[in-house]
Amino acid sequence: MNENLLGHLPAHHPLSIRQATQSAIFLASYQPLSMWEQDTLALPRVLRSYRCKLRAFSREHLQPRALAADSLTHDNADLETLLSTAASAGLLSDSLPGPFGSGSFSLFSQPLQFATCLKMEELCTACGGLGLAIGAHSLGTAPIVLSGRVRDLFRLLLPAYRRSKSGKPTLFAFALTEPSAGSDMEEGHGAAKLRPGTVARRVNGGYSLTGRKVFISGGDRADALSVFSALEGEGMESWTCFYVDAKSPGFKVVRSELKMGQRASSATELEFDGVFVPDRHIIGGLRKGWALNRVTLNFSRLPTASIALGIARGALEAAVDFACRERLGRRPLIDYQEVQLAVVQMIAETSAMRALIWQSAARFTPTQSKASLAKFHCSDRAVEVCNQAMDLLGNHGFLQRNRVEKAFRDARLTQIYEGTNDINRLAVIEDLQEQFIARMAP
Repeated sequence: MNENLLGHLPAHHPLSIRQATQSAIFLASYQPLSMWEQDTLALPRVLRSYRCKLRAFSREHLQPRALAADSLTHDNADLETLLSTAASAGLLSDSLPGPFGSGSFSLFSQPLQFATCLKMEELCTACGGLGLAIGAHSLGTAPIVLSGRVRDLFRLLLPAYRRSKSGKPTLFAFALTEPSAGSDMEEGHGAAKLRPGTVARRVNGGYSLTGRKVFISGGDRADALSVFSALEGEGMESWTCFYVDAKSPGFKVVRSELKMGQRASSATELEFDGVFVPDRHIIGGLRKGWALNRVTLNFSRLPTASIALGIARGALEAAVDFACRERLGRRPLIDYQEVQLAVVQMIAETSAMRALIWQSAARFTPTQSKASLAKFHCSDRAVEVCNQAMDLLGNHGFLQRNRVEKAFRDARLTQIYEGTNDINRLAVIEDLQEQFIARMAP
């Protein structure tokens, strides 16, 4: 076994960094830990434990399924098994503490989005598609959680979480985007001019929903949906969030798209043809949907940044495995300085992404500027990390059914959903515009 890489001293050499720090004063010494271990130790104890649990789950249950799940003809029964396993492990109900969910009370001493960011990074390091298949459920439940109405938690989430904890996954989906509008539903200037396509008409005891939603993650498997709709005869100022049972008459899954990446998670088109929603299933209040929509996006864009980070980290880990395993001229690729420089650049990119996400997620109330900035920056850098990993693999990277090629395709989607990256750039400006106006000359 090699004692050192070419161009570097072995750890036991008196001039190596390892020997220098061990013989130095106490405050300068440190143990040879991996980057993952160093970052984990910096977390509060409860988040540290949570991250370790997620990593173990992902390595055992997601990583072995990743390439098969990416196939366009992947086994749906196997995905059902995985979702049942995730439900039993509490991953579909840990956005709330008991008695509502499976999360520990100590976990909620930390911001909810911080825990969700850790979750999405670990799941998506193993597989972006399977990670999204599990994580999209939390986005579906987010409007109910963020509305702050305890009665809705008891009536709508508690029964679903109880079923999930017993191993029967009960999934939610977030239905926002429409065929004629995507980004306009995620920023105010476009929404002010938008004519909504999904309309809720007042009927006896509730509302009748008519319209279509598109590109809805997990919409084909959802048992319930958080559906945003305008009221009949009104514009986006009437935007309201409705809880819709997927068994309701008039609800139909029209199709699931064929996607370039993250194939294990569906993107579906949904039809609402006179779907009745009782008054008690209005989430957050009538005409409160625009505020709830924007607050949900502020929450969800940080975990989306973590999806991108996880995909990039998966590509990095696969590229490092390749560089340590493959040989060129009787030397492992990792012995070559050019390869070392490429690897450390990918490490720097992912470390910077994580620092930005963790700093932004540490606030109990996420801001639009921080969330949008993290989302567009991390997804852009994730694509670049995957590109660098493809370069390192050379011809091998272009072959189908390898982790880096898959990550390269998976990462591209993170630049599109939860608001395209340019919409997120403009969202930063929108959130900070008062500061810019204050600096203008009179």
